[in-house]
Amino acid sequence: MATGISANRLELLQIADAVAREKGIDKEIVIASIEEAIQKAARSRYGAEHDIRVSIDARTGETSIKRFVTVVEDDAEIGEEDLGMMRLADARALYADAEVGKVYEEELPPFEFGRVQTQMARQVVFGKVREAERERQFEEYKDRVGEIVNGVVKRVEYGNVIVDLGRGEGVMRRDQSIPRENFNIGDRIRCYIYDVRSETKGPQIMLSRAHGGFMAKLFAQEVPEVYDGVIEIRAVARDPGSRAKMAVVSNDGSIDPVGACVGMRGSRVQAVVAELQGEKIDIIQWSPDEPTFIVNALAPAEVSKVVMDEEDGRVEVVVPDEQLSLAIGRRGQNVRLASQLTGWQIDILTESQESERRQKQFAETTQLFQDALDVDEVIAQLLATEGFVSVEDVAFVEPHEISEIEGFDEETAEELQTRAREFLEKEAAELDAKRRELGVEDGILEVEGVSLAMAVALGEADVKTVEDLAGLVPDDLRGWYETKDGERVREAGALESFNLTPEDAETLIMRARVVMGWVEAPPEPEYAEEDYVDGEYEGEEGEYDAGEAVEGEQPEDAEAFDLAEAEGEARDA
Repeated sequence: MATGISANRLELLQIADAVAREKGIDKEIVIASIEEAIQKAARSRYGAEHDIRVSIDARTGETSIKRFVTVVEDDAEIGEEDLGMMRLADARALYADAEVGKVYEEELPPFEFGRVQTQMARQVVFGKVREAERERQFEEYKDRVGEIVNGVVKRVEYGNVIVDLGRGEGVMRRDQSIPRENFNIGDRIRCYIYDVRSETKGPQIMLSRAHGGFMAKLFAQEVPEVYDGVIEIRAVARDPGSRAKMAVVSNDGSIDPVGACVGMRGSRVQAVVAELQGEKIDIIQWSPDEPTFIVNALAPAEVSKVVMDEEDGRVEVVVPDEQLSLAIGRRGQNVRLASQLTGWQIDILTESQESERRQKQFAETTQLFQDALDVDEVIAQLLATEGFVSVEDVAFVEPHEISEIEGFDEETAEELQTRAREFLEKEAAELDAKRRELGVEDGILEVEGVSLAMAVALGEADVKTVEDLAGLVPDDLRGWYETKDGERVREAGALESFNLTPEDAETLIMRARVVMGWVEAPPEPEYAEEDYVDGEYEGEEGEYDAGEAVEGEQPEDAEAFDLAEAEGEARDA
């Protein structure tokens, strides 16, 4: 090292090096912050209008302070932000060769920092170092989302635990901790990083012990097959501290995924249970066949039948009468976790309840056919038995679907369809007359999805024009709850009897707004060719026995944790 370097210069480099090591940032960043601090102090001493630049040699510590002057036109406008600008006439008084655009630089003498300059420099250096430290923390942890980290409890504030991670600080909010789990300052803790956010006050490393990913990663640490990818954890649903369900699948047919996760005499699963404060874990076999997966998810309850409504994302599960309490679980826990795990809204029925409902539906359908088609009970029951549920079904199916019923022929089928169509025409005429009587305009029927029966119901609710319909909100159609005198009271909607979903109600209103010209029509959805069968889009309600294979894609559920999605990968369902 050159002998001419002063002690002050050496000390400056040593300080920069020490700060860089302590904060885990580059030494160049610390030196740059010192340069900016000296620059601000120099502008404070020599004048804020000067363009002063400071450079520090990272090898020798030599500090250079220079003032730059840029020559501009005599009529140029010079603002406060235009530093070091000098008009041509003024520049010629100082520089003989002055011309527009030329830049002059002058070496300024070093100076002693006063109290104000020292305080200013301190703030600049601290601010820059703190900003660089925050940036370093964010860059270090942003790619670690989905990992388990070890830390030490630094402090506890209103139930939120602040954790020292060594090179950063994380926060575990109260709702992300396991209930009844208390931590004291200095306790060692394992947490799951579920989010890293860059905010003005610094990076926020969000930790959790209640997240489904925490349990999945614990299994990856305890089960080598999971760590190696031989066994995949497809989904996790948790009631933290109480019970959890985890769906696993093996990529090797010779390995039982459930048995591998449980371990010899439950050794592997017990290690995870101990970390989760005794949380009971149901490990189930994942299946691409959704009815089978739903049946597995409801274990230990037995399931007799599964009825799926793919359009609404709901599934109706029928269980033996004695299995009802087991299927629902304590406070609905079993069915709630199964719903989170599978992504389906699950409704539980007993076999006796389903039988009673089917009998009631059969009787109502039989009576409907007797009244509408003017037939005897035997014919009406035959139609109901064959799956016809409405007069429209009879009126518009292919004739052979009726004539092929045992005891029917083509003539009978033709007669039944004629009566059905006459009944529908008469009903439509009566509804249309009632609509006109209520003063509902014809235009409201031009809104796609509005039937005559709906138009009458809207008229009875004083919704008589397309503008009236466009001005509603979904609750006006579906109904809503209000609290009156401390009691929750149901307020009926205009189309409540039609059982519209929130999406259906919103679609009707949006279509009315399109007709009114308030909004633009959305683009038509595009469907893949394979989604169509005989020109019709597949996706109607279907019924399946629990043992049958029915392929489909699993809808997503925000409450269920999907491991691949949390790691930023596409999930192959």
